[in-house]
Amino acid sequence: EVLRYLSAHEFRVLVAVEMGMKNHEMVPTELIETISGLKHALAYRLIGNLHKHKLLSHESKIYDGYKLTFLGYDFLALKTFVNRGTISGVGRKIGVGKESDIYEVVNENGDSMVLKLHRLGRISFRRVKEKRDYLRHRNNTNWLYFSRLSAMREFAYMQALHDRNFPVPIPHDSNRHCIVMSYVPGYPMCQVRSLRNSPEIYGKLMDLIVQLADHGLIHCDFNEFNIMVSDEDEITMIDFPQMVSIDHKDAEMYFSRDVQCVRTYFEKRYHFVSDEYPTLHEDINVHTHIDRDIEASGYTKEEEDTDDDDASATASEDESSSGESGDDDTESDSKRSIEDCKSEQISLGETDLKSANDLLQTKDESSNVSNVDDPQSVSSLSTQKSSDMSFREIDMR
Repeated sequence: EVLRYLSAHEFRVLVAVEMGMKNHEMVPTELIETISGLKHALAYRLIGNLHKHKLLSHESKIYDGYKLTFLGYDFLALKTFVNRGTISGVGRKIGVGKESDIYEVVNENGDSMVLKLHRLGRISFRRVKEKRDYLRHRNNTNWLYFSRLSAMREFAYMQALHDRNFPVPIPHDSNRHCIVMSYVPGYPMCQVRSLRNSPEIYGKLMDLIVQLADHGLIHCDFNEFNIMVSDEDEITMIDFPQMVSIDHKDAEMYFSRDVQCVRTYFEKRYHFVSDEYPTLHEDINVHTHIDRDIEASGYTKEEEDTDDDDASATASEDESSSGESGDDDTESDSKRSIEDCKSEQISLGETDLKSANDLLQTKDESSNVSNVDDPQSVSSLSTQKSSDMSFREIDMR
């Protein structure tokens, strides 16, 4: 409800705090005023209002400073999606996971989609920093940035898998720690009490695990909570940020665990037991390296250099035997793919700062900004009925 009442100046303050958090755990009040370009009295009033609505967190142990809360980070991402035309309304919460919240949203055409808000750092899931290598060379960071890295990684996986016709949701847009994807009709397998054809579904799941490995990836969390089943027994795979490369040092353990999770669940829930299941070394034939394209966990720089050397050596042998110069194209394509991948792994906040700078450019248009205290300037809330659910239209022009 607070979102539709925020003024442009208040969004400027949120953006200023976000930009200040690039180098500060708690952003000093004076720095917020400087970045936002607002006068002291106005900035102080707006900061107090945002803190009252829990969009900012305050601390004054060493100095007077503020930082974004997850709710404040949500508002910035939602504003960006609305400005891009990705979404126009937010509906009910349809799911809560150990590291995310799921909402149903609609676009301007009334099409239903899914908004996933990454929420890393919850009390029950705080060892994630030890389990995943998002931080790489960074020693520490805040949970907001860690959630942003998780969303960026999942969106990259989803795009790569969708382009190769894997049964995954269609990725529409991503910003900060949020992902907008297509709505998948169906139910999580953990909610399905019985299947019309358990052997067929079991075979599809095992084939999907093998197909992932053939493309250089292991899901690492392939269980009943991350598999959607439709009324027509079609399956859809969700939740990808924990995926690792087939070259990961623990790849065999992760692969076997995914297989065993499916076997155990089918035995307990559907009383179906099968002695046929894939193994990593006997049934996998890697022919495409998605892990290399998006630098999945476990695929290191040393392996990239080795692969480049092997590719160059092979191309040189082909050239000497056939007299053709195809090695230049092969090597350039390989390097181009790696560089495109590395461009996604940018420094802290650079992607967010692009949208942040767009928001801050409204400084000279303050005369056209609606006053939050003026009830006439508050945008009206239109309600759309979609089945049994209503959507709140977001108007942030």
